[in-house]
Amino acid sequence: MYSIEPIGIIESPYKEKFAVPRQPRLVPAARSRVKLQGAANSPEAVRGLEQFSHVWLLFLFDQNLEAGWKPTVRPPRLGGNERIGVFASRSTFRPNGIGMSAVEVKGISKKGDQIYLDLGNVDLVDGTPIIDIKP
Repeated sequence: MYSIEPIGIIESPYKEKFAVPRQPRLVPAARSRVKLQGAANSPEAVRGLEQFSHVWLLFLFDQNLEAGWKPTVRPPRLGGNERIGVFASRSTFRPNGIGMSAVEVKGISKKGDQIYLDLGNVDLVDGTPIIDIKP
């Protein structure tokens, strides 16, 4: 058995999943940030990250973890009428509930001892657990 501890949470303007855009670029003016936590809340952990224009956020679909998953889904882009395999979709109902999103890096900020990764818009609900950040 494996265990994953979040390294932070997203702070975004989207308080519920139905308000989230399907892709971050659809709302370019919105701003978000990752509030780092635990051992990841360290200036050393983000050193050099400012040199990248974008990062991948790996996160948990925490609102769907209890719902389970099925091998096929009906994606809205196909009108919800056609079934395709879950791995051929962007469905939030996945075997391990892990998602990823490419987002623009706006900077790194600090408030007291708290480190934030300042971002352009994201397609994540406020409070979503972030499990990794990759350039």
